[in-house]
Amino acid sequence: MASIPSTPLLANELDIVIPTIRNLDFLEMWRLFFQPYHLIIVQDGDPTKTIRVPEGFDYELHNRNHVESLLGKRASCISFKDSACRCYGFLVSKKKYIYTIDDDCFVAKNPTGEDINALEQHIKNLLTPSTPHFFNTLYDPYRDGADFVRGYPFSLREGVPTAVSHGLWLNIPDYDAPTQLVKPHERNTRYVDAVMTLPKGTLFPMCGMNLAFDRELIGPAMYFGLMGHGQPIGRYDDMWAGWCVKVICDHLNLGVKTGLPYIWHSKASNPFVNLKKEYKGIFWQEEIIPFFQSVVLPKECTTVQKCYLALAEKVKEKLGSVDPYFTKLAEGMTTWIEAWDAHNPSSEATGSLANGLAKVNLGK
Repeated sequence: MASIPSTPLLANELDIVIPTIRNLDFLEMWRLFFQPYHLIIVQDGDPTKTIRVPEGFDYELHNRNHVESLLGKRASCISFKDSACRCYGFLVSKKKYIYTIDDDCFVAKNPTGEDINALEQHIKNLLTPSTPHFFNTLYDPYRDGADFVRGYPFSLREGVPTAVSHGLWLNIPDYDAPTQLVKPHERNTRYVDAVMTLPKGTLFPMCGMNLAFDRELIGPAMYFGLMGHGQPIGRYDDMWAGWCVKVICDHLNLGVKTGLPYIWHSKASNPFVNLKKEYKGIFWQEEIIPFFQSVVLPKECTTVQKCYLALAEKVKEKLGSVDPYFTKLAEGMTTWIEAWDAHNPSSEATGSLANGLAKVNLGK
């Protein structure tokens, strides 16, 4: 029996963003969980192709023609023929929260055989605080059956607002191409019943296939870069966003959680195609990661937009010498913020330091 709240949580405050190039038959499996919510579908590739969406869903469908019509010259910042196009859905949403999922991700089952309501778990993650400044050995102290352990400072138990909830996957792991090639039959069968806050100063490889975030807190930083068609790299879109997001969350005293919920990742992409997309990134990441580990944002950066523009300048300054692509990427980051502010004028103060932690009763 699936875990379904009697009243769907945040039904009027959350959009589900799905990038796709195919008919969305996979939604039938998610109908019970997704039908109360609004879907934003971003169609990649040929805009003349008709994408079929099962009946009964509340959705809007955007293709490349819509992107170019709305953004004009700024449309260049939205990747083409890459799942990074999903960030266009983040930009046009008017809701407080976003959940984004890939179209090859199905409903997973927990160890007792129950369907996992991934969306409900993400929402619970986002509506409870994070603890990036001191690690709790029982992981998330705000979950039922957990609390702060002995020795945890009382002054830090209020936590900080959670900006990102990063979910995981059963079946096909999120591997890079070299690992795919040496472990072609590897499957993730481990269900770990845990949610934890990533410590301040720690980066992580963010995967966009099962991800939720507070759009008002961190939305302008959820830019998946310039990837795919016409670019020298692919499959680093979500990771780039994750590195940027984590640096900004650390600076603005926001939290990132990872762990539950799981989805079922149904199929592995071609490792040889992936290797071609990732090839340069495999080398570049040895320069990129130390950059993000050492970058410091100015104190006057008190909003996500200010942080992101400062980060773009540092990308251009520090990574431009690695390859001209990073200068182009930095320009894309700046254009993205221009587009965000143009279509979200009320969010100019997005990401300012928290004025207080919202208390939400989730039955604790």
